[in-house]
Amino acid sequence: MKERTQKLVEGFFDRWPALALGRDAILKAYEMILTTYRAGGKLLLCGNGGSCADCDHIAGELMKGFLLRRPLTDGQKDAFVKAGGERGAQIAKKLQQGLPAIALSAHPALVTAFMNDVDPDLIYAQQVIGYGRPGDLLIGVSTSGNAKNVAAAVIAARAAGVATLGLSGRDGGELARLCDECLVMPEHETYRIQEYHIAVYHLLCAAVESELFEH
Repeated sequence: MKERTQKLVEGFFDRWPALALGRDAILKAYEMILTTYRAGGKLLLCGNGGSCADCDHIAGELMKGFLLRRPLTDGQKDAFVKAGGERGAQIAKKLQQGLPAIALSAHPALVTAFMNDVDPDLIYAQQVIGYGRPGDLLIGVSTSGNAKNVAAAVIAARAAGVATLGLSGRDGGELARLCDECLVMPEHETYRIQEYHIAVYHLLCAAVESELFEH
């Protein structure tokens, strides 16, 4: 782990002492995401309500620069010049390197069609079967850990050879039993669990970015 990444981690636990008991699990989640990206995989994310918004939020932090600028490499810039000349060079100056992450709620035509035609509890599982490949990671977010459509997505991921990470609260619910790793927040009120979730996934995104990019 880089020194600056270590500082991010230590600063996080200084600010969120209630999560100290979950340190090992949080660092395991960081390693799972880092391993996924280093192997060329992608993240799939699913949740409902506020947790659905959290999935969009996570994808947003990963698909563009978060704390770092993430400029394109010289090789990427050269490819843009070959593809588009001066226009390509100008585009390359503004683009940032992205870490592939797909929020499975972001496809309303597909989601509503599957809800109407097949089964609303399987809207995420269907997409895991379509998108998921060994080497990918599914992150399921549910404050109770018992969201039926999220649990079904985890089962689909396991069947497809996709690693699974849960974000939950209370006693962890079904996600704690199904996922390879589950981060269970030490709260029972939904909004307080969500507050912890935001803090945790910001750390995860920042730490992974720090390891994979220089600036």
